[in-house]
Amino acid sequence: MKSMLPKRILFVGEAVTLAHVVRPVVLARALDPACYEITLACDDRYLKLFGELPFAWRPVETISTVKFLDNLAKGRPVYDLDTLRGYVQADLALLDAVKPDIVIGDFRISLGVSARVAGVPYFTITNAYWGPYSQLPFPLPEHPMTQAFGVGLSQALFSLARPLVFALHTLPLNRVRREYGLSRLGYDLRAVYTDADQTLYADIPEFIPTKPLPSHHHWLGPVLWSPTVEPPVWWNTLPNDQPIIYVALGSSGENERALPVILRGLAELPVTVMAATAGQPLGSAPPQNAYVANFLPGVEAAARAQLVICNGGSLAAQQALAAGAPVLGVVSNMDQHLNMLCLEQAGVGVRLRVGQLTAEGIRMAARRLLEDAHCRQAASWFQHLMSQWDTGRVFGEQIAK
Repeated sequence: MKSMLPKRILFVGEAVTLAHVVRPVVLARALDPACYEITLACDDRYLKLFGELPFAWRPVETISTVKFLDNLAKGRPVYDLDTLRGYVQADLALLDAVKPDIVIGDFRISLGVSARVAGVPYFTITNAYWGPYSQLPFPLPEHPMTQAFGVGLSQALFSLARPLVFALHTLPLNRVRREYGLSRLGYDLRAVYTDADQTLYADIPEFIPTKPLPSHHHWLGPVLWSPTVEPPVWWNTLPNDQPIIYVALGSSGENERALPVILRGLAELPVTVMAATAGQPLGSAPPQNAYVANFLPGVEAAARAQLVICNGGSLAAQQALAAGAPVLGVVSNMDQHLNMLCLEQAGVGVRLRVGQLTAEGIRMAARRLLEDAHCRQAASWFQHLMSQWDTGRVFGEQIAK
């Protein structure tokens, strides 16, 4: 009788950035509601962007985005010991209330403890460049020493110190695991970020160089999403007599300081700019060639653009490549650097450090990408590759096993 009942699936999104809620929502919506009883648990800070959810929602506390970004910027562990202890307790209460057959987390690293304690199969959604089988080097994220010593020397110093830095970031979770009688994960941060019974990469294998994956690591394909928002009044009258550039810096904190610089850099180019501010104030009137809204339907906006300028995160980059558009990434944290490094190696993007951002640098990089035929050709190839993936179907097959 139990086998005839819908399987209970609990999705937990760690809402420190929008991407970690988007992916659970998109994948949950891809499941057949006749076969699955779905619950989404997350902080409510981004829920207004999803419209009406066709499944149950439960609140779960997440540290503030400001605290998350501040920890990243200062090189501290994202979660301290007390935070992770509280997370595990909250997870256990959630698992007890929902009683899922499977729990699926996106950057909710405490589930590596709580799901095992509760005896619930645990899947995690992540990017392959955070996996222990990635063959990418680790670029230095934005850090005060780049201003003092320059990027080259700072990168060399970081490469030497990186194993120790990663080890320090693993200590809080390893301590919590020990308190619950679980073995430690070692001192590689990538093991902390990808530990699960099944690890799902929201990427395509042609994009990220990896060693052969073990049987519990799987490619999902791209996760494409646009916010449920009304298009701005100018959406249907946007000039298309010159190249269109779509600018969206997402939820990772770069809008207020970087977006005005980007718009100034594009003001003197013969382009039309459509920009999403994510609700952050610009501080001044936009240039005449810029059309601005709080939020834009990203998939549709990328499809209209010849170039996408973003924070380098995977969501925006996948929107761009799915539309065959090159990417200019204005990056700060490690995740963005790793993703943009993949685009650079694939010949479909350029990254600029937000700490060294200038209007002239934006103008030169944008002009280069718009004029580079090889870059456009590479972007078209990745558009073809991504179109071959049915991510929802692949996901459904993974959890049905």
